[in-house]
Amino acid sequence: MAGILFIISAPSGSGKSTLVSQLRTLVEGLEFSISYTTRAPRGSEENGREYYFTTREEFERMIAADDFLEWAEVFGNYYGTAISALRHAKDLGKDLLLDIDVQGALQVMKKMPKAVSIFILPPSPQILEQRLKNRSAAEKVTDEAIIQKRLAAAKGEMTKVWEYKYALVNDVLENAVAELRAIVLSERGEQEFDDLAKTCRTDTASPKLSAVLEAFGDKGQISTVNVNL
Repeated sequence: MAGILFIISAPSGSGKSTLVSQLRTLVEGLEFSISYTTRAPRGSEENGREYYFTTREEFERMIAADDFLEWAEVFGNYYGTAISALRHAKDLGKDLLLDIDVQGALQVMKKMPKAVSIFILPPSPQILEQRLKNRSAAEKVTDEAIIQKRLAAAKGEMTKVWEYKYALVNDVLENAVAELRAIVLSERGEQEFDDLAKTCRTDTASPKLSAVLEAFGDKGQISTVNVNL
């Protein structure tokens, strides 16, 4: 069943890139949308593989030309998904996978309400903080204020989890990959994956999801969801 738009988002430090990479090796027929960004490449990243790296001037020209399905400015850098990615996937007869931040995801979900949205969470505040510190160290960012700003932004993004159809906790990599794969295949109509996919539905608020959100201080939202079950 080609033509499904899958949106995957997560706070920085949730391990989203690893999960998406694993998913792409396990599930056929997924066209990965490569985003544009004005940030500098990290580590072994290459232009046209992880991102299309471009200048701020060129990105703003594309904004003015209405070339983006979504775009956002995050920590001083632009990120965006070109509209052409949708046409390209459709021409290939594939589903499109968007790996985008929360700001961008909310834009796409508003424009395309039938999209399948998936939110990935870190297992605890402590693990998230350590991952963010490791990433900051790799980027040679040592200012504690910047690290705490990133942590606060990540926690803020997690309050948007209820806007998504699915949410999974990246605690054990193999389990998280299995859940992500089940969601994709269930949405394609493969019923044998329905039971596992349903455990990740945000409208059921699984005990694991609720426990993680409570650890991050999202008690009010959890109570609201449970009342509405």
